[in-house]
Parts: sequence; structure tokens; C-alpha cells
Amino acid sequence: MADQKIATPPEVHALLEFRQRDLPGFATVNVALAKFAPRAAFPWHLSVLVCCDDLVDHRLPSADEQKVLFEFEDQLAPLITANANALFLARVTHDARREIIWRVRNPEAPNSALREILANRSYPREFDYRIENDPEWLKAAWYLAGCGSD
Repeated sequence: MADQKIATPPEVHALLEFRQRDLPGFATVNVALAKFAPRAAFPWHLSVLVCCDDLVDHRLPSADEQKVLFEFEDQLAPLITANANALFLARVTHDARREIIWRVRNPEAPNSALREILANRSYPREFDYRIENDPEWLKAAWYLAGCGSD
């Protein structure tokens, strides 16, 4: 199955605003995945949770902090998505945290890359990650709700 070619849709981003624990939050969601049929090929849910340092009102990252976060995401994305192994699902900013989420085919490569980054301390902000088997895409449901998903 690793060699199986799957046509992945071009990313289409939508900005969702929400409130949780009386704080504003923002999610950039790849809504193209709402109608993505071969979901079974990407059964793993990868969440990278980054702690923000420089905050403004409502515990949101400052403009300078946003730049640091985007640069870190740019560092991670090619490692995670190499060889069409992952699809970007969402980027969520809320309560001094940035979460970057991908749907992954094979968790070994991203796990290895993230462990190496942690071991070498080659990151600008403290972060943690979790890769969970989620073949039904239940962990993606909130992000894709209202975007044409079931």
C-alpha cells in the first residue's frame, strides 16, 4: 500500500474562529479533506503542539511570535509530508498554543523526524506531539464539520 498512488486534492484553506474557556481561537483548516474519499490511506492523526512565548491580548501570539511559529512549521512540513506521507489538516491557535495537525499514512517517518528534532533540541519553542491511529478520522471531525464532511 505504501507505493499506492492517491490523487490528493489541492489544499483549500478556511479560517474558523471559535471561543473556548472564554478565549478566542483561530483554526486554518484544509477543507479540501472534507470530501476526500480515500481517507483509509491516511489512518494516523499527527498533532504537534507548540508553546507560544511572546503573547498579546487573549493569550494569542504576537506578530513576531507568529513569524517564529510559521518558520517552525515550514521546518516541520517537508519532513512530515515527504513522499506524500501526510496531508495538512489544520493549524489551530488558542490559549498560548499552536497546534499543527496532519493526517499520516505511515507514522514511522514523522515520528523519527520529530524525535530527532527533540533529541537535537533544534526547535525554537518547546513542543510535544502525538501520533494516534484514527482510521475513522474521528479526531478530524471537528475541523471538517460544516465543510461538507459527513
